[in-house]
Amino acid sequence: MLHRYQQFSTAISCLYHDIQKLERVEMAKYGLKGPHAHCLQVMAGFPKGITSAQLTERCEKDKAAISRAVAELEEAGLLVRCQKDGLRYRAQLVLTPEGQEAAGKVVSRIQLAVERAGAGLDEEERTVFYRVLGRIAENLHAACEDGLK
Repeated sequence: MLHRYQQFSTAISCLYHDIQKLERVEMAKYGLKGPHAHCLQVMAGFPKGITSAQLTERCEKDKAAISRAVAELEEAGLLVRCQKDGLRYRAQLVLTPEGQEAAGKVVSRIQLAVERAGAGLDEEERTVFYRVLGRIAENLHAACEDGLK
C-alpha cells in the first residue's frame, strides 16, 4: 500500500513540476509567471468574457490568486474588465487582441504537451486513464474533506 502511495505521489509531483515548467516558459515571453497560463487557457474558451468568480471556479484556484493574476494580466494589456453597473467584482474579463494571441499560443503549447504526453496510448487507454484519474481525485478530495475518517 505504501509503495502504491509513493509511486502515485511521485508521478503526480513529476507531472505537476513539468506542467509548471511548461507554463513558466510560455509566460516568460510576456513577462508573466506560470499561473497566468491557466487563466489564459480558460479565458480562451469564453470569447465574450468570464467573471473573476467563474474564473476562480474553473481554474480551481483560490480567490486571492485569481485576483492577483487578473490584475497582472490586465496590467500587461492581455485582458480588460467590462463593468456593468459599476460592479467591479461582477465585471466580465475579456481578452484583448494581444491576450487572444497569447491565449492561442498557450493553448497550442498545451495541445502539443498533451499529444506528446499521451504518445503510445490508444483511445481506450486514454479514456480509462482519465476516468480512473478523475475517480482517484474525487475519492482523495472526499477523504481529505472528512479528515480521512
